[in-house]
Amino acid sequence: MSEWKSALEEAVAAGSVLASSKENIEQYLLGATGEVAERAVAELVNEGQWEELNDRFYKTLEFGTGGLRGRTVGKVVTKAEEGAGGPLERPEHPCQGTATMNYHNVGRAMQGFIRYVKANSSEEKPRFVIGHDTRHFSRDFAEYCARLCAELGCDAYLFEGPRATPQISYQIRKVKAAGGIVLTASHNPSCDNGFKAYLDDGGQIVEPAASGIIGEVNALQSAEYDALPAAEQGEIVTLGEEADEVYMAETQTLLLQPELLEGRSAKVVYTSIHGTGGHIVVPLLKKLGFEVLTVPEQEVSDGRFPTVASPNPENAEALQMAMDLAEKEGADAVIGTDPDCDRMGVAVRNAAGEMELLTGNQIGSLMAWYRIKIMFEKGWITESNRSRAILIKTFVTSTLQDTIAHQSGISVVNTLTGFKWIAAKLRKYEEALPKDKVSDYLALTPEESRKLRLEYSKFFVFGGEESYGYLGSDFVHDKDGNGAVVMFAELVAYAASKGCKVTDLMDEVYREYGVHLEIGKSIYMEGAEGAAKIAKLAKSYSENRPAEVDGCKVAKVRDFNTDTIFDEEGDEVPAQAMLIVDLEDGRVFAVRPSGTEPKIKYYLFGKDAPGATDLEASKAKVKASLESMWKFIEADIEKRI
Repeated sequence: MSEWKSALEEAVAAGSVLASSKENIEQYLLGATGEVAERAVAELVNEGQWEELNDRFYKTLEFGTGGLRGRTVGKVVTKAEEGAGGPLERPEHPCQGTATMNYHNVGRAMQGFIRYVKANSSEEKPRFVIGHDTRHFSRDFAEYCARLCAELGCDAYLFEGPRATPQISYQIRKVKAAGGIVLTASHNPSCDNGFKAYLDDGGQIVEPAASGIIGEVNALQSAEYDALPAAEQGEIVTLGEEADEVYMAETQTLLLQPELLEGRSAKVVYTSIHGTGGHIVVPLLKKLGFEVLTVPEQEVSDGRFPTVASPNPENAEALQMAMDLAEKEGADAVIGTDPDCDRMGVAVRNAAGEMELLTGNQIGSLMAWYRIKIMFEKGWITESNRSRAILIKTFVTSTLQDTIAHQSGISVVNTLTGFKWIAAKLRKYEEALPKDKVSDYLALTPEESRKLRLEYSKFFVFGGEESYGYLGSDFVHDKDGNGAVVMFAELVAYAASKGCKVTDLMDEVYREYGVHLEIGKSIYMEGAEGAAKIAKLAKSYSENRPAEVDGCKVAKVRDFNTDTIFDEEGDEVPAQAMLIVDLEDGRVFAVRPSGTEPKIKYYLFGKDAPGATDLEASKAKVKASLESMWKFIEADIEKRI
């Protein structure tokens, strides 16, 4: 037995290494190709890096309903992984492990997806669209997956360079592909990467396809495969400028009042935070008539994201350089998107002349309010058809959006967290259209589609989630940072046409519908130990449901993991580790483990009655009530852990 193997046995006996980690190491080395895997494991064992070994091997990175996500650069980078080095200080080889993102896990995921599609497709050579962001190994993994597709008998449509995630969703629908993938970890830290899978409608996988794909992936122990004979292989098609132009033209149709932008130039600072967004956003904003400034240091595609602690536009720090430039240049607004450009964060100049950050709930509520208002004014939505217009949001997104829609007579449906659930609803409404009225839905103009939906199905007016993800039309079936920029730019122009600021519009909404405020909190717990703590904490809320919170009795508890819950349309909501607690005084909080990051998330909601004579006092009251509730929850967490 090799010395390192003996040392590993001793570490397991001493309790330094989990037994499951040892089993996964052995299984991984049987299926991994090349010498890097064993050399990396041997290094970690010989150096006594037990915590690193457990973090890499405590579990198998399972293909879930969102695909894969994990570290592609370890906390400890071995000499074997570093190799000759890669671009932008990247190691030559990705992180070796069963719980990490590497060619072994990506290869299994892609092969399983292909197997499922080929077993359920009538196409001789099913089509896949493949895209990627600017992260470490994203291009490498994308090219690897394209080659896998071709050698296993599928056609791969591979973008020539980094592109926004929503553009891949759009392109799947455009070429009528069987599915697609994006290599991205969205706004996660630079050490992470992911494999996001899409179905033929451009939405992320849901049941029943999810179980089928997961079954195929988990059945593969190795990433090795035999390529088909040359005559049976598919081809790799490169997507470039032509595909960009078509998507950009479609995105521009999100404008409801394009005339607002005529002769009303506004100065905007935009940052892609080293990601994909500038490819579409900058030329599109300029085409719409905006004066666009960018942050030079953050224009560079760089998987290290060197100018920010986190490439997440939810965080003020990520937009700070853009805000500094806005102050210097007197810009009206700051817009930032995350590395794969599916999320958008903004700051706007308020009535006092200061740059003010808006929350994801505020951005979404403003855009929902504006779009509903204008659609009524244009006569698209009327008294007679408004019941067929629908707003879709997640359970943990501001109830202000429910209130706005309901008071307009528009339907609302709440979904689980994750835009795939919103996309699943869009697919449902699309499939509800009568086949004798439309043979090819994707060939319809926006006007034709709207009229058909308002007569026979549901017309989607807006969708969103509190975590800065928005969608304004169903030509994309995922949250769309490019589209969000267009919708928000129109909102800025609308405020200017009224001689006010975007923040004044927010206050107008609060006066009409009541102040609704939210607080979001996250507790990070990394690695094997952290995962166990998160699971224990989440489970404690199910087993020991709170009866009183912050001195107020609990009116209702909805446990989405154990209770049978139906949405507003009567569809059963799939089980998810989430619990929502309603208090008798109207406050609400939700708790759920993140599906993409090592953290457990808390969402707090509070509101006041509409028509407040002193709006600032109303805001202060609601804010204080939420802070008091969080103080109670925080103390309760310590007891539960």
